[in-house]
Formats: sequence, structure tokens, C-alpha cells
Amino acid sequence: MMLRVNELIFRPRVPAGLGRRRLPALLAGLGGCLFLVVWTSPRYANGLPPFIDTPRHGEFHGIGWAFLVVPIAATVVGLCALRWWPYLLVVAGLLAVPDVLSASAGLTFPLAVSALAKAGYPLAVLGVLACAQSLVRDSPGWGAAVTGLSVGAQLFGSVLVGAGWLISNSGIPAWHAALVVVGFVGVLPVAWQHGRHGDDAATGLVDVADRSRRRVRLLLAGALVACLAIPLSLLTTERLADLLGVSFTALYIRSFVEVAIVGAITLVVTLGIAVVAGPWSVAAALVVATTRVAVVAPMILVVTALVFGGPLGWLSALAGVVLGAVAAGSRWRVPLASALTVVAAMALFIAYAATSGQPEKLAEQRSTIPASLILVVVAAAATAVVGATAPVLAPRGALPVMLGPVAAVLASGGLQTIEATYLRNGSPVGSYLNSVFHLNTSAGLLLMAGAAIGGLGFAQQIATRRAERKHAEQIRRDAATAERERLARSIHDGVLQVLALVQRHGSDLGGQGPQLATLAAEQETALRSLLTGATAPHPDGALDLRTVLAALASATVEIAAPAEPVLLPAPTAMELTAAVQAALDNVRRHAGPAARTWVLLEDEGDTVRVTVRDNGIGFTPERLAEAAGAGRLGVVQSIRGRITDLGGSTTIHSTPGEGTEVEFSVPRQRPAGR
Repeated sequence: MMLRVNELIFRPRVPAGLGRRRLPALLAGLGGCLFLVVWTSPRYANGLPPFIDTPRHGEFHGIGWAFLVVPIAATVVGLCALRWWPYLLVVAGLLAVPDVLSASAGLTFPLAVSALAKAGYPLAVLGVLACAQSLVRDSPGWGAAVTGLSVGAQLFGSVLVGAGWLISNSGIPAWHAALVVVGFVGVLPVAWQHGRHGDDAATGLVDVADRSRRRVRLLLAGALVACLAIPLSLLTTERLADLLGVSFTALYIRSFVEVAIVGAITLVVTLGIAVVAGPWSVAAALVVATTRVAVVAPMILVVTALVFGGPLGWLSALAGVVLGAVAAGSRWRVPLASALTVVAAMALFIAYAATSGQPEKLAEQRSTIPASLILVVVAAAATAVVGATAPVLAPRGALPVMLGPVAAVLASGGLQTIEATYLRNGSPVGSYLNSVFHLNTSAGLLLMAGAAIGGLGFAQQIATRRAERKHAEQIRRDAATAERERLARSIHDGVLQVLALVQRHGSDLGGQGPQLATLAAEQETALRSLLTGATAPHPDGALDLRTVLAALASATVEIAAPAEPVLLPAPTAMELTAAVQAALDNVRRHAGPAARTWVLLEDEGDTVRVTVRDNGIGFTPERLAEAAGAGRLGVVQSIRGRITDLGGSTTIHSTPGEGTEVEFSVPRQRPAGR
């Protein structure tokens, strides 16, 4: 799994042929993007297209609540049904039909139909993002491209609608009707062939052990963020004035302050909810939200400047979106996305400086060439940045949630909050171009988004390489363990038994028999150490004390240890093992030829305890003091000294004729200064 993550982010490649399942999924994703183009202006309003319009702080009464509750309910249902994303796209396309028919054929529908149609946009977004999450698993380049197109399509739709407050485009209904038909051509085959079986890859958590818990956590986060609009709609101007301790009139005449406060509340609460998805997911959502906020002002500028430019506007938008999708689909998506944001920011800074701080001149003078160039680089940057986040989010199953409701609400709050900076002489200008006057702010946000996506990609690369090293180390350890087990099966009943027999009876052979017994004991210990992998370090530099002590086992020494690993820092483990070895040497030299030894290892949490007990001849309590006085310092230096240096303690109990017990108690972490 770790190697797959590395491939997804930094070595994406398009397979030779997408396969029978991937190619239809790609076409369905593109069809869903066409639905998003249509949903950019579902009611053909005369104002700003919804995707680049700053949401107001509205209140709802009567049937107006349906226009709020329906998209929230659709979002929750869509998050629960991500694996059936083709059906989500089919429903989104069907819900677009009434608006298209009313605009193109003059048909009228009940108000309830208009309220129900509000479910189309969130279903289209979630369907496209679920498709992208499924594609990323096997075709990361295509998955990232579709993710970028989920935003690029809406930018294209905004330009297609154009400056509706200046001129009405009578060809829009025909465009939308054609796009809906082509969208169904891409979506319906997948819905018919694969939709009813579900697509587990669309959840993004197929190989994760705790996927159910993570799935529920992501679902709750997305649902809570989507429902945030309900309590905010109850925060009326009167209630907000009471909370702030100001008069209603003061807040009412400064509506931009009210909008900014609500936006700030939205940002804080949304981030608080989104943290359950993890830092990587939150960071990616913030990057996307920042990008969406940054493109609003330049998009308003270009749609105004290109209002009489004919096909130049939508051709420029299409070129920028395609360029961004190609960048997102390449293996260099992160550096390309960062580079495109820098180019877009430079274009905005140049436009601001060239107009002497009055970029609205480009719109007023209908400067089509500069506007089209700005449109190309801004659309490309936004599409590439959003696409570059897909390989970060998809393996975590967070792509639809974080780039759907979370990023949308964050962008909404950001657009509301930033209005507090769009002021001239202390008040905003009453014009659709108000944000355009502050084009340098958008340039700065684009630079922030470029730096953020670069930092996110770099951090993910470091994490991926670390995971790759751990994975390679795990493979090495598993291979070594398997080899040791194979050798152990063939050696244990043969060579080890012979060595143990020579060790026990070699001294009875006379001549060089005792030396042969000693060599047999040494070889048996070395061979056991090899078979148990006693010196194999843990990935974090620790040693499993069980395997280290297991190397000391022999025909007369038995080792008892817990079932779970007992990890200690390598120096501590080796020093403790040396003390145990010294105790065993004393048993061999002084306990008598028939003595047997038992070593017990106990893990007590903060402390590790090792007990060495034998059934030898034992000794009197005064003998240790006599040995130290005579200059024999084995116990003092090799045993007590080692354990004292580790911050532990040594206890020795012995009774003549009943054997000896040596107990070592060592803390897991060596005290400071030792």
C-alpha cells in the first residue's frame, strides 16, 4: 500500500489503454463535468454566475427553507452513496433538464420542481469527485485530471454564461441542452453496466483495515459542514448585533461587516469540524479553498472585458482548463501547478501595475487580449492546483468530502471574510467590479496557494519515502524471518541436538573432550542466535529483548518470555543481556555440573525485569563480600555495575544447597546523565 501511495503522487503514469473499466469511468467523469458546466448557472440569472459570486448572508422563511434543506440533504445522501456515483451523475443530469427546458422551450414547472432541482449541483460535484477518487487508484494521472476539471468545468461555465448583468446570451440554453445530452452519452453506459454493482474504489479505503471507522468519520465531517448553513441562517442581523453589543442600525448600514463576521465564523467552525479528517486532508482543502477565493476577482474582470468578445472568451477558458488538466495529469503535477500559480499571480500583478492600480480599466475598455491571457493562466492554475491535491486525498478516502462540501464552505467563508478588505474610503464600491479593484489581493492569494501546494507535495514526498523505507525494511525482515524458520526446521532436530549432546557428554570423553564440549556450547549459542535473529534491530532502533535472550538458551538454560515483543533501546538491551550472560557464567563456574538455570523475562510497562534462577549449590551471604575483598569483582562490575549504569537495580538471593536467584530491574528509558 505504501508503494502505491508513492506511485500515486510522484510517479503517476497512464497505463497503455485504460482497460474495460477505466475508460468508461473516465468518459462518465467527463460527462459529469459537462453537467457541472450547466449547473454553473442553473437558473440563467442576470447577475454573476454562482461559482464566482460571493454568497450573501440570507434568511429563509416559508418555502425558502426548501432551497436550503434540499441541497443539504442531497449532499448527505451523496456522501453515503459514493460507490454508486454513476447514479448520482444521472440524477444530477435529470435535475438539470427542467431549467434547460424552461429556458430553451419556454416550459414552466411548479416551484417544488425548482426547489428539488437544487439537489442537482451537489450530486454532480460528489459524483465527479467520487469518479476521480476511483480513477486515482489505478490511473492517477486521469484521476487528478478529472479532479481538476471539477473546478475547471465551473470556470468554463462561468465564462460561457458571461456578464449577464451587461448582456443576455441567447445561445446559452442551446449550449446547455447540448452539454446535457453529451453528458448523458458519457454517463449512462457506466450507470447501466457498472453502477448497480457499486464501485468500492470510489470510497478510497479499499485496502485500509479500519476503513469503516474512517468512512463514518469522513461522512460525519461532510454532513456537519453541509448542515452549517442552517444555524448560520438563523443568525439574523438583530441577533448578531446583540451578540456584538452594537446597534442594529450600525450593523445594517455596514452589511459588508456582517457578511465578513459570518464568513469568519464559517471558517472557524468548518476547520474545527474538518480536523477529524486529518491534517493532510485539511491542508488540501485549504489549498483548494484559497485557490477558489483567489480566482473570483480575475474571473469577474475577464468575463466583463470579454462580454462582446464573441467566442474568444470561452475558447480562452477552454484552453486554460485543458492546460491545467494536462498539468494535473502529468507526473510533474505539483511543480507545474506551483509554476502556473506563479505565472497567474505575475499576470495579475502586471495588470494591476499597468493600469496604475485601476485594473477595472481592462473591463471598462474591453481589453480583450490582456483579459484572454489572464483567463488562460488563471483557469490553468486553478485546474492544476485542484488536480494536484487528488493523489494526496484519494488514498485517504477524503477526496469527495474535502473537495466537495468542506472546500466549498471554506471558499464561501473566505469570500465573505475577504470582503472586509475590499474597501475604498472605508466602504465597498457598489459595483460588481468591487473585488476587481483589489486584484493584487487575488495575486497574493494565488502565490499562497502555489506555495501551499508545493509544500504539501514536498511533505507528502518525504512521508512517502519514509513509508517506502519502512515497507522495504518490513519486507527484508519478513524474508529474513522466513529464511530463519526454514533453516530452523531442518537444523533444530539435527545439528542443535548433536551440539547439545556433545556439550553435555564431551567432558566424559577424556583428552580433548572438555575443549570439544566448550566449542559445542559456543557453536550452539551462535547458531541459536542466527536462527532467532537476536540481533535484528527494530525499525526505530530498538531491540526485542526476547530474541536477544533467546540466544542464551541451551540444554541447561531455559528462557521464558512474554508473547509480545519487549522493545528496549539497543544499548540498554545489550548491556542487560551482558549482565544476564555474566550471571549464567557464574552458574556454570560455581553452581555445580548438574545445575540447571531458568531465565524469566517480564515486561512491566516502564520497567523490564529479568530473573536468573538456578538449582545449584548456592552460597552464603558473606561470600560476595569476601570475593570483592579478594579482588574478584565479577559480580560487582559485570553484573551490578552494568545495571547501575542503566539506572536499574540488582537483587541477589542465595541459600546453600537451594540455588541462587539474581533479579535485574531496568527502566525502559535511561535516566538523564547516565
